[in-house]
Order: sequence, then C-alpha cells, then structure tokens
Amino acid sequence: MKSNLFVLGFALAGNLTLVCNAMAEVETYKIDDNHSFANWSIRHVVAKASGTFSDIKGNISIDRVNLANSSIEAKINVLSVNSSLAKRDEHIKKPEYLDADKFSEMTFVSNKIEAKTNSEGLITGTFSMHGVTKTISFPFKVLGFGTDPWGGSRMGLEAHTSLKASDFGFKWPLKANAPVGDDIEITLLIEGIKLVVKK
Repeated sequence: MKSNLFVLGFALAGNLTLVCNAMAEVETYKIDDNHSFANWSIRHVVAKASGTFSDIKGNISIDRVNLANSSIEAKINVLSVNSSLAKRDEHIKKPEYLDADKFSEMTFVSNKIEAKTNSEGLITGTFSMHGVTKTISFPFKVLGFGTDPWGGSRMGLEAHTSLKASDFGFKWPLKANAPVGDDIEITLLIEGIKLVVKK
C-alpha cells in the first residue's frame, strides 16, 4: 500500500511539474528609455567623475519560471551622455574620448543566461563600443514586476559590471598618473514596459 502511495505521489508531482512548465511564458518588455539609465564612473585625477547615458532602447524577453530562457538586446545612444555639465559632455563626445560622431551607438545582445535563483543570474552576450566587439558577462538582478499607474505592466532590472577603456580601443593616456583612468564602472538600471500581444 505504501509503495502504491509513493508511486501515486511521484506521478502527481511529475504532472504538477509538467503543468507548471506548460504555464511558463516568455514575456516581452520594451525598455522604457525615460526610466532607464546606464550609469558610469571613472577615475579623474584622484577622485571619480560620473554620469549616465539616458537614451536606451531595446527589448527584454523574460521567463519568470526559468530565467535561463530569457534574453535581452539593447542599444545605447552615446550622444545621450550626461555628466551634469554641458561643457564636459561636449568634451567627452570628442574624438580623443568617445568619438561620438563616429561611434554613436553601443549595443548588447545576450546569448546565454545562467540562473542563480529565480531573480538573479549571470548574463553573457556580445557588446560593441567604439568600433570594438567583445563577449562580456556580468551579474544581474530582477527587481520585480508590477502594474504602473496607467494600467500597464512593468519590470525592473539592475546589473553591475566594469570595463577597461583600453580593451575597446580608447587612446587617452592610460597610465597610472594620467588624469583619466582605464577602469569604467557601470551600473544598469532598466525599466521595461510589457508589450501586449495582439490575438
């Protein structure tokens, strides 16, 4: 009798797993560039300068049940750089730094996501900046899902990474005592609006 109950329980658990998997849905969210930011900081002399790129576009496809089934593609407008000083922003855009007129866009396309939990993981993808393309990986966290004041559905993501300017062909003086450093710290704060699938 106990053996039969065990088999029955095992079967029910298996069926429940199948039902849960069947209910799993990949949702697509459009990045809201009014509420998304690619924040950066870099050494300046003996302190740090910081700012953001505020023009971010792209889509996030997310499976809440299994993050490994998720993906993201995004484009950042380099001309949207904002360091809170217009004169400095114009300097940053010049050829000796971002060369924004020539390389006006940064792009990222994921090709692998490793789920650590149902809300955290490691994302790997192809990142292009300043004419150089590399594979990068960085941790991310799903901040949550919710309804906005206008009846739409939203999600939030946060991610942190660091890049070396020298890896992407930047030529400003990259030595120990140079005014501007080589290491760029990045914080991504992304808000997405769920796209409604028309049936």
